[in-house]
Amino acid sequence: MTASSRVCVIAAGGTGGHMFAAEALAMVMKARGWRIILATDKRGQNYAQKFPAEMIVPLEAATGSGVVGMIKAGTAIIKGVGQASTAFNQLGADVVVGFGGYPSAPALVAAVATRRPTVIHEQNAVLGKTNRFIAASVDAVASAFSILGRAPKSVADDVQVVGNPVRPDIRALYDRAYKAPKAKDPIHVVVTGGSQGARILSEETPKALAALPEELRKRLRVSQQARFENLAAARKTYQEAGIEAEVEQFFDDMANRLNRAHLVIGRSGAGTCSELAVAAMPSVLIPLKIATDDHQTLNAKVLVDAGAARTIAEDDFSAQALTQVLGEVLADPATLSAMSAAARSVAIPDAAERLADLVEATAAAR
Repeated sequence: MTASSRVCVIAAGGTGGHMFAAEALAMVMKARGWRIILATDKRGQNYAQKFPAEMIVPLEAATGSGVVGMIKAGTAIIKGVGQASTAFNQLGADVVVGFGGYPSAPALVAAVATRRPTVIHEQNAVLGKTNRFIAASVDAVASAFSILGRAPKSVADDVQVVGNPVRPDIRALYDRAYKAPKAKDPIHVVVTGGSQGARILSEETPKALAALPEELRKRLRVSQQARFENLAAARKTYQEAGIEAEVEQFFDDMANRLNRAHLVIGRSGAGTCSELAVAAMPSVLIPLKIATDDHQTLNAKVLVDAGAARTIAEDDFSAQALTQVLGEVLADPATLSAMSAAARSVAIPDAAERLADLVEATAAAR
């Protein structure tokens, strides 16, 4: 069988974090001659408009709480397993790669049941519930970080650290040199916020930056993503403080903004932390308190331990606390340069290629 006729099924869905990493792998595998099939649920299809798959296999999948919710979820997953098994037999699936989240469960269970080569990739520093459930049954477990909490003892020693695949435009930033701002030069700050819990960043970050000493404040050039209901107030705060700022719900040129940036303020989702490392970007991170198993704190720990980031726990977060940290970091170009070098030291820019190597090796071993 030639590589061009081999079929790689990628099972992902639920959130952009799962889908973006899956898409990066799909691009590499397709370039290597594999046929790409995406197995996902209805939510995953919302992120799949540009996914490089020749077809999408829609699967039933659900999660739930309480007795009734669990029964409904179980029924949906059983149905999804049947759908996946039928599709895999028709397509001749050679390897199945799961990216976590409950939408990947039916495809992985079906792949294990039909004895197909299987790989799972965990984007966070804590193994998610679906990956935790299936980890002992698959052929290979790949992780984004050297830390991987909640991994079953049976697989913990065999986890392959490959990194988190990042978008090509972010990957390109690894090759450029970070330049800390010299005295009186503009200081570019990018403020991001995850879809969950972004309110405190939208509300408090403008206040924190506005409270900096005037000599720092007048040099700031801010790009901030904020919730719609916070746009007007944030813009007003920046204007009154004399800070040049762009405040929008979303920026579609984030790579360009990071290329100019000297510091990022944001959450510590897995994708964000991996992109900050690849872009060699100093950061101040506020882990999302409600993240399952506190995985955002562990994601950030990789950067913090290296000296690339400062963190403020959500319970301790305030405009005043952020102002204090920002004042320490932004006032010293040497600190920013050291943080940038530290971020680069933990970066894995070729994560997509490393993961593709593992997938191919797993498929060949059967």
